[in-house]
Amino acid sequence: MAKPNTPTLANFELDVGMLLARRYEVEAKLGSGWEGEVYLIREQATGIERAAKLFFPQRNPDNRTAKQYALKLHKLRHCSILIQYLTQEVIRIRRQPITLFISEFVEGELLSDMLKRYRGNRLPPFEALHLLYALARGMADVHLASEYHGDLHTDNIIVRRYGLGFDVKLIDLFTHPMSKRELIKEDVVDLIRIFYDVLGGAKHYAHHAPEIKAICCGLKRTLIFKKYRTAAQLRDYLQNIVWL
Repeated sequence: MAKPNTPTLANFELDVGMLLARRYEVEAKLGSGWEGEVYLIREQATGIERAAKLFFPQRNPDNRTAKQYALKLHKLRHCSILIQYLTQEVIRIRRQPITLFISEFVEGELLSDMLKRYRGNRLPPFEALHLLYALARGMADVHLASEYHGDLHTDNIIVRRYGLGFDVKLIDLFTHPMSKRELIKEDVVDLIRIFYDVLGGAKHYAHHAPEIKAICCGLKRTLIFKKYRTAAQLRDYLQNIVWL
């Protein structure tokens, strides 16, 4: 919780060309959320593009949020589905110290935006299966490290497509005051929900093949937890589907 005297900022709205920490030039705004705003920046010394997240001070009291985020990404640096953390800087905006969180920049588009290009805003079943498998395989490494994402949805997934499969990256890891075991299970529910949604949700569910319905479990949490408690178990299930 932020201290009573912590300044509240609703936006930063940095100008293109603005110099941050004397070495990063702002190129574009990529998005915004509850914790802050994300920008595409260019490292002046090398010309390399990076991503910079600026935390709203009320969401990052005593820099705790950014520190937890950095430590979690460092612990999970071997997980290819996650964007790699690089470093932090403290800059001043409107006379307030603001944490500048630097990470790799990943090209691609949000899954939510990609779906808009499909007829009916939904994927065909086999494409949706490839997507779910890519997500489950990537999240398996996170869960095997006894960690979780905490907020999986179509606006937190960057998609880059290659051939028949999907190359995916996740953004916006969260920390929660719940047990990691329970949060890992919540990740699995979120993965199944994403699969259900990208197939068209309730409107199309009745028309899917039995194998698709067996994966979704009707979105019933008890059935999902009984079948797979981690992303690794979901990955293994998908690898061994028997089609009738």
